[in-house]
Amino acid sequence: MRKTTRIGVDIGGTFTDFVLHDEARGITRTGKRLTTPAQPSQAIVEGIERLLAETGTRAGQIASIVHGTTLITNTVLERTGAKVGLLATEGFRDVLEMGRESRYDVDDLFLQPAPLIVPRSLRLGVGGRLLADGSERTPLDEEGVARSVRTLVEEHRIEALAIAFFHAYRNPAHERRARQIVHGLYPGLLVSLSAEVAPEIREFERTTTACVNAYVQPRVHGYLDRLGADLAALGFEGDLRIMLSGGGITTVDEAKRYPVRLIESGPAAGAMAAAFVARTAGEPRMVSFDVGGTTAKMCLIEQGQPHLKHDFEAGRLRKFKQGSGLPLKVTVIDMIEIGSGGGSIAAVDAVGLMKVGPRSASSVPGPVCYNRGGTEPTVTDADLLLGCLDPAFFLGGEMALSIDKVRSAVSEKLAGPLGIGSEEAARGIRSIVDESMAAATRMHLAEKGKDPRAYTLFAFGGAGPVHAYALARLLKMRRIIVPMGAGVISALGFLVAAPAVDEVRGYVTSLEQVDWDHVNRIYAEMEASANALLLGAGGDAGQISLRWSVDMRYLGQGFEITVDIPRGPLGAADRGAIRDAFVATYAARFDRTVRDVGIEAINWRLSASLPAQDISLAHAPVQSDPLRGVRVVNFAEFGDLPARVYDRYALKPGDRFQGPAVVEERESSCSFGPDCVFSIDRHFNLVIELGAAPEVAASRGAVAEEAAAP
Repeated sequence: MRKTTRIGVDIGGTFTDFVLHDEARGITRTGKRLTTPAQPSQAIVEGIERLLAETGTRAGQIASIVHGTTLITNTVLERTGAKVGLLATEGFRDVLEMGRESRYDVDDLFLQPAPLIVPRSLRLGVGGRLLADGSERTPLDEEGVARSVRTLVEEHRIEALAIAFFHAYRNPAHERRARQIVHGLYPGLLVSLSAEVAPEIREFERTTTACVNAYVQPRVHGYLDRLGADLAALGFEGDLRIMLSGGGITTVDEAKRYPVRLIESGPAAGAMAAAFVARTAGEPRMVSFDVGGTTAKMCLIEQGQPHLKHDFEAGRLRKFKQGSGLPLKVTVIDMIEIGSGGGSIAAVDAVGLMKVGPRSASSVPGPVCYNRGGTEPTVTDADLLLGCLDPAFFLGGEMALSIDKVRSAVSEKLAGPLGIGSEEAARGIRSIVDESMAAATRMHLAEKGKDPRAYTLFAFGGAGPVHAYALARLLKMRRIIVPMGAGVISALGFLVAAPAVDEVRGYVTSLEQVDWDHVNRIYAEMEASANALLLGAGGDAGQISLRWSVDMRYLGQGFEITVDIPRGPLGAADRGAIRDAFVATYAARFDRTVRDVGIEAINWRLSASLPAQDISLAHAPVQSDPLRGVRVVNFAEFGDLPARVYDRYALKPGDRFQGPAVVEERESSCSFGPDCVFSIDRHFNLVIELGAAPEVAASRGAVAEEAAAP
């Protein structure tokens, strides 16, 4: 019998979210548990066990579990990875320290350099040299390779090895031979080749990517092995899949081989869920707004797809300072992330100003209101004080919140030192975090030449819907969409994302001098590799879709843009179409073109994917009055107002109401002011129109009368 049950699991800093979907039985069920940082698989197993019990499903019926992880990011940020050695071309072992030969802040006299994860003593050079066209100038010094790796393993006790030779992206022969020598001596040593991890130009970035891959590889192996064993003990016999940073899905074996490609695995799921909703709802332009317990993440979704980029900087010393971290050549969803989440801690700094984040209360101990030992007030605590959350209905009533402890903590830690009231301090917390998120979103859109007023805000995560109304007003956006199951929608992203592979090969040439036979050979190689992976993941060869693209630039420029090109085989006759595609893409990006300058191709890319599955979180509405009651909520511009409280599960398509209102569901709560009208669309999305209710005063009076009625 064919297994049809699939589960998506998203581990966040505070909560671990779940979505179970059974296509055959038409069941979709969500879940949420506090994350267990010391042993993440504990929360995963407990959450899956509960979902199975609620849906009458056996573990053996699960076809697949799709998972995303922040393990790689945390390992790099916390510097808790393996002891790594590096074999480099003789004379070039210092490429990591040389970097781009620039300072990320020229005005800081006490500047700390970007961090190194492989110290100089663990970087050794070996003889052998390839030229830029891939031809061999000097044969590989095989004895030197053996001698160097013995030194690294036996004297320095390295746990993993990176190999990055000059021009290996063009010809990987020397790196592959070096790996054979290493494995002949130490079969169990984990080895990362730059020619496989990041086969692109730019020596510094390629070497760094290989080193980070080696740095996190032992931890990822251990984590995935433990998770697999825990799931097997549960009775799970299906496939465990992992989300890539670019939004695709890969196998456990590939994740172990190239863990650096998972560095943005967790945040990617939310963007893929937003893209799925954008396609189903017919929204051409959306800003994905995902706020969990620790961070807020914003991403542009256009024509049903998130923006991608092919480089990423991890572990920055300074959040918004490019060059202060580790540059990686990986495909990631292009988003901005800031330390503003529900668990972000508010405190008074040394000069008497209130600051919010980036420190987070996480799940242990959590916000003060969780009653788990937290003593420092957080954004969630402020939301509770301001009426945005119901202390008796958090997680559907499973977790009672303590408003008295929150008042005491806010008074002691913030209100007292600042000489203000507790509610005023709570409003200050909310104002700071909302302005921070608005500023980050403005910057992200401005860098792309976009106007936020032309976009719909798509709010999800446990705290996203709570702050969506304030953010939309600050950005002058007119429309908000909150999906059903907003608090766990990232976990849905794991189930609606397509299994996918991104391949790249570096081949630098002017457009006039392309060796088209070579281009067709590397695409054939990439297609064979991608097809093997997707077929190994259970795909059907007839369902695999392929997209070709190339990184291009004008001659003399330092950086390039990615341009879609026709799927080949390619030849000289395609040169004009490729040039036109580059000019059009460049003009759309920079609003200008350059005349009489040659064009250069840098990297040739292939994206391969299987079809995604459509899943709906819609449900049969509860047959009851959707109006739960009225409570006072603080709205920044309007002050304290009595707001109608609606049961999300009792609302049905076509329902339309006016604010001020609160719409509550098990995993999240959404509140919006008197200038709004909200409705439920045919996909059960909550659609909020700002500025659609001009009779603000009349609205306020009507709700007040309802609240006063016996």
